[in-house]
Amino acid sequence: MIVNVINQQTDLKIATDQLPPLVKHVLAEEEQTCDEVNIYLVDTPTICQLHEQFFQDPSPTDCISFPLDDEEDDVVPYRVLGEVFVCPQTAKEYAQQHEGNPYDEVTLYVVHGLLHLMGYDDLKEEECAQMRQAEKRHMQKLRDQHLNLK
Repeated sequence: MIVNVINQQTDLKIATDQLPPLVKHVLAEEEQTCDEVNIYLVDTPTICQLHEQFFQDPSPTDCISFPLDDEEDDVVPYRVLGEVFVCPQTAKEYAQQHEGNPYDEVTLYVVHGLLHLMGYDDLKEEECAQMRQAEKRHMQKLRDQHLNLK
């Protein structure tokens, strides 16, 4: 599987080589297969532009996901799971306000975005509870495997 990491921001120094093992671990834990997934690390203006363009909300957000190829689509010989856009500046600000770690926040945003690509949702209360449970499970396993970002 190919994990493309495109770092288009300078707000938080991230070792981009740490992202592919993290992504592969989450997908394996969810028993998902694909040929490719794309992770974009973007600045605040970019995430705001995407948020406005696709969700009619110009405010900053943590991550935005765009699923591409459906797992049930047998016609697709090369499956691209989708794209996750993560804003490390949002993670930095949240971590500062909550006395947390910005790298843990970025890791959580990547996990959250991947879960969206795999069909999890967080609009309804029951779905949101399932997503939060999956996030917590993955974050703990990533910590245990030392795969969270540093």
